[in-house]
Amino acid sequence: MNHLMSPLIQRAADAPAIKPAVELGTPVLLTIAAVGIAILLVMIIRFKIQAFVALLTVSILVAVAATIPLQDIFTVVSSGVGSTMGKVAILIALGAVLGRMIEVSGGVQSLADHFTRKLGAKRVAVALTAVGFLVAIPVFFEVGIIVLVPIVYAFAKIAKVHPVKFGLPMAGIMLAIHVAVPPHPGIVAGAGVLGADIGLIALISLLICVPLGFLSYWVASIMNRKDYELLPAVKAQVEEFGSKSLVKVGHDGPGAAAIAPPRPGLIIFLIAAPIVQILLGTVGTLVLPKSDPLYGLAAFIGNPFLALLVAVALSFFLLAVRRSWSFKETGEIFEGSLPPIASILMVVAAGGVFGNVLQVSGIGSALSKTLDTLGVPLLLLGFIISLALRAAQGSATVAIVTTTGLLSAAVSGGGYSPAQIAVIVIAIGFGALGLSHVTDAGFWVVVRYYGLTVSDGLKTWTVLTTILGVAGFLLTFVAWILVGGLGA
Repeated sequence: MNHLMSPLIQRAADAPAIKPAVELGTPVLLTIAAVGIAILLVMIIRFKIQAFVALLTVSILVAVAATIPLQDIFTVVSSGVGSTMGKVAILIALGAVLGRMIEVSGGVQSLADHFTRKLGAKRVAVALTAVGFLVAIPVFFEVGIIVLVPIVYAFAKIAKVHPVKFGLPMAGIMLAIHVAVPPHPGIVAGAGVLGADIGLIALISLLICVPLGFLSYWVASIMNRKDYELLPAVKAQVEEFGSKSLVKVGHDGPGAAAIAPPRPGLIIFLIAAPIVQILLGTVGTLVLPKSDPLYGLAAFIGNPFLALLVAVALSFFLLAVRRSWSFKETGEIFEGSLPPIASILMVVAAGGVFGNVLQVSGIGSALSKTLDTLGVPLLLLGFIISLALRAAQGSATVAIVTTTGLLSAAVSGGGYSPAQIAVIVIAIGFGALGLSHVTDAGFWVVVRYYGLTVSDGLKTWTVLTTILGVAGFLLTFVAWILVGGLGA
């Protein structure tokens, strides 16, 4: 077998880099890219084709149009999948497992109850916004909204107000964290495409999201001065909730025999542990010289893969073992967390393919040269492209991955520092926050569960996400100045 494999390995190593058969001009390449993106949006929006299939199809069409040799196209496809998934698949999977463990254990309800007691019943919206901030770090946006809905309904019934009064500011900050803070798929995939440091992104984006939490509460409080129509179906659900208990004690399914949900301090610890570990490792690698023996230890400790794996192991002992969950029950929870992220992983993989095709075809380089000619700031351009893609096709993940693919050549050839690349990725992430409307699945989650009409959803949710997106970008620009971006 070795005699057969060695020549193949040697041949692959000696193979020349793949490049287009014909060198096309910049206008032609940019036209191909524009037409490709237009086709992508039509496929997703008009014909409702799944984003993974649409991205893969458009990637192949763009490769053919850019004259990449037919025999090499699927080599480009596979290398795009491998380079992207190798960086993000494990992170997304571990993040989903951690979030599912916290969700099933009743930890979300525990956090909500804790913050409500601390802040008082009159500050429920503040409490839920704080809970949303913490819950959104390990839990996907749609999952977090759905898990917290019973608490929102219970508070809404007690206060005799529309659920949106409590749910809107919470949902706003949850989406901001979803698009900008690892281990969420879009920002992790964007970091993978541009080779950005996950630890730096986590540090900077979390600092930015803190003032965005206050802004979300303030803007939502202004919007909530108006009374909104409550859809009958949601009104009936709200009326089902009793006022004797604001949160559920325990939960259904695995671990139902638990007497009470885990303490809020434990959940905060599980959420904060991987973040702190990543940040400690990142600080170590920034402070220590590479020749220092401790540099390798810091890089190892701060690796996001290890940090999330440690957090999952801690959740196993602190949630499952202490609650006497059987290995079978715990295994079912682990396995149940993975199917929901399958479509996300496929979209991320296809986005990596699209980015790789843009690189190999020379479209990325053409775009980079055009930007240099026009003098458009890269940070602003990334935000605008991501915002436009988000508005057009709905998916924040697709918007981030597509934008980073388009700008990858400009970033790689721009001589940017690791901190500057991290800030660029964050700006692209906040572009995917704004203009959430009817093309976005998250829009329908908010409208459906909070009982809003589509018109009221556009007046509240779409406006709030756009304000937060623009504010997030402005704060990112401040970070850009601090990391020396103006002189880059």
